[in-house]
Parts: sequence; structure tokens; C-alpha cells
Amino acid sequence: MQTAEAAWRLFIDRGYDNVTVADICAAADIAPRTFHRYFGTKEDVVAEPVRRMAGIVSDYLAAAPPATPDAEVMRLAMLELGRFAVERLDWLTALRIVVQQSHHLQSAHIGVRPEQEQELTAMLAARHPESPPDWRLRLLVAYSVAVFRIWYDDHSRAGVADPLGRLDEMLRTVTEGLPTASGH
Repeated sequence: MQTAEAAWRLFIDRGYDNVTVADICAAADIAPRTFHRYFGTKEDVVAEPVRRMAGIVSDYLAAAPPATPDAEVMRLAMLELGRFAVERLDWLTALRIVVQQSHHLQSAHIGVRPEQEQELTAMLAARHPESPPDWRLRLLVAYSVAVFRIWYDDHSRAGVADPLGRLDEMLRTVTEGLPTASGH
């Protein structure tokens, strides 16, 4: 989308805190009403990669066959997210830079929030309506998100020879060691 691309160029060139919606509209050659049709605020432009990443995981969990163990579903969802991150490393690196340079964005906590982890846990639990969710599912989701965060940090800062292989190794270390609830 032309608007988001213009916004990202401005954020990188000037810093998020020094860019207004009017600046974005001028750079994208659009009216403010057009901007607001797609984004409520300029912060929404910055949060777009995180929303897309959350959508990848949610979509994967929703489409996973019920017979697949939750730990495997979570591992495969995180690998799908890893592929997205590897393919869009430049965009996600720009996100990191823009957030680091903005006092406002640092306080806004752009990333996975606890309520999003709870939503993922609920999606996993919905795969097994006969078994009530318990702490094991919450732990599986929290561990998987933490593993992804650590992997992404390593991959984006230092590079990894086989990034998806490393992510899979890290996820297996966590998911294979978790206790499982009956039916999960």
C-alpha cells in the first residue's frame, strides 16, 4: 500500500515522533480522509507488521487439524511466523529502529500483549472443547512466544546461518519438554 510505504520512509528518515499524519498524506499524495479509511492513527501504521504477525499465528491455529497435538500446532505456527520474519527482515528491522527512536512508541508497547497470548490460548483450547483449558496451554503459548522473540532478536541482530532450522530447534527444546494435559 502506497500510504504505508510513504509513512515508513518518513518514519525512517525523520523519526516517528517528527512525522504527522499530514506529512504522510502529503508524501503519499492522498487526502487525510483516505489515510483514515485504512488507519486510525499513525501508530496503526507502525503496528501493522505486528498485527499481520498475530494474524499468521491465529490463522494457523484456526486451520490446524484437531488431532494434531497442541505443542506441534504451536511449533508449526511459530515456524510459519518465522518464514514471514525471514522474508520481511528489512521491514521488521525498520520497525525495531522506528520503535527504538520514539519515546511514544516505546511506552506504547508495540508487540505481543498478554491479552493476545490469552486469545491464542483460547484458540488452542477451542480445539478440545471436551477438556477445559489449563495452565499447560498458557505455558505452551507463553514459551512459544518467548522462543520466537529470542530467536528473532538473534536473527535480526547477528544473522543465523539456518534461521528456520534454529527456530525449529529452539521450539522443539521447549515444546518437547512441556507436560501435556489429557486431550492436548
